[in-house]
Amino acid sequence: MAAPFFSTPFQPFVYQSPQDAVTPFQILGGEAQIVQIMLKPQERIIAKPGSMCYMSGSIQMENVYAAENEAGVWQWLFGKNTTSIVLHNTGTTDGFVGIAAPSLARILPIDLAKFGGEILCQPDAFLCSINDVKVSNTIDQRPRNLVASAEGFLRQKISGQGLAFVVGGGSVVQKNLEVGEVLAVDVPSIVALSSTVNVQVKYNGPMRRVVFGNDNLVTAVLTGPGIVFIQSMPFHRLSQRIARAVTSPNMRDNPKFFIQIAIFFFLAYVVVVSSLILTDI
Repeated sequence: MAAPFFSTPFQPFVYQSPQDAVTPFQILGGEAQIVQIMLKPQERIIAKPGSMCYMSGSIQMENVYAAENEAGVWQWLFGKNTTSIVLHNTGTTDGFVGIAAPSLARILPIDLAKFGGEILCQPDAFLCSINDVKVSNTIDQRPRNLVASAEGFLRQKISGQGLAFVVGGGSVVQKNLEVGEVLAVDVPSIVALSSTVNVQVKYNGPMRRVVFGNDNLVTAVLTGPGIVFIQSMPFHRLSQRIARAVTSPNMRDNPKFFIQIAIFFFLAYVVVVSSLILTDI
């Protein structure tokens, strides 16, 4: 079985599938980790495009379209990948593949058989998988779960009986929720959770504060039973801080500068039009 995600780096693990197939793997590094997977002849894994770091000479890589992707058009419109890469050992000896986390993130091996065959993840959380694993991006039709961004209604579902590797930014915490236990989490901080966990999105304040405010204005209220993986540094938050650090001082001090300028010109337009109407009357 897969080792728990919090095991120490460099420790070799062994995954045994329901068909008794054994696949060794190793998680390397501390912050920006790499998972090295051993492949026997004719074995293959599926990985996220751009995640392959290195591989032995007997491994062949192929880019395929994920036909089961229910939100493929939405992903394409918002600049997401709609394909996956298949790494296949075509040689006669054992080979290996190194799959790297896309940012400063930890790699979490999750045995789907222990999660009832299904977990729900943040978009782009999936990294690679062994054995029977299906990855699909679906649209959440419940209005209360729509967040004011494209990421809000794209939910990634990983199902099957195999081993899935997902990534979490910064440090990752696992919370085991009992029946009826409630936990409030910042929405971007959720990496993955069991399908048995009930999720409700809550806006912390009036809508105007959600539009013009900062982080922590939208939280997810999670009700057990189930397991939740929480990350301390979501990628979008890291990228925002980097962007603010490299912009001009004015933009760094006031990142909503363009929004404020647009509102100013809109109000000025309203005042001018109102004045013309009153003058005509």
